[in-house]
Amino acid sequence: MTAIDEGQTVPDMTLPTDGGGTLSLAELRGRTVVLYFYPKDLTSGCTKQAEAFRDAIGAFEAAGAVVVGVSKDPVKKHDAFKAKHDLPFALMSDAETNLCEQFGVWKEKSMYGKTYMGIERSTFLIDSGGVVRKAWRKVKVPGHVDAVLAAVTGLG
Repeated sequence: MTAIDEGQTVPDMTLPTDGGGTLSLAELRGRTVVLYFYPKDLTSGCTKQAEAFRDAIGAFEAAGAVVVGVSKDPVKKHDAFKAKHDLPFALMSDAETNLCEQFGVWKEKSMYGKTYMGIERSTFLIDSGGVVRKAWRKVKVPGHVDAVLAAVTGLG
C-alpha cells in the first residue's frame, strides 16, 4: 500500500478522541484540516509542537482551519496531555496505527542503536474536499507551525 500524499483524497476513518469522543475524517469535509501526527504525549518535542499549534489556534481558526493531532497514545493519556497544556483541539488515538500506516508515518526509527517502530512527526494540510494539498514529513518543530499557517492562508 502506498502512503497518502499530496493530491490524493483522504479516506474516511473514525478514531477515538480525548474526552471519550470519536472523530471521523468524513465529519471534517467542508473544512480545511491540519492533521498532524506526533510520536508521544507529554514528551518535550511533542509538547513544544502542541503548544505552538495551541498558541496559533486563533490564526488557524480565522483562516477557517481545524487542527487535529494524532498519536498512538490512549485516550486517557490524551486527556492528561490536553489538560496539562490547555490544548484547544482534538487529539485522536490511533492505537492500532491504521491511520498512521495509511499516511505512511508509521516508520522504523532508531535511537541509541536500537531500532523500533514509531510515528514520524508529519503534518498534512487537507482541503475542504478531503484532498491533501501539502505534506510535511520528518518535521522539525521550530518554525513548523508558521509554515503550516502560511500554507493554510495560501489555500484561501
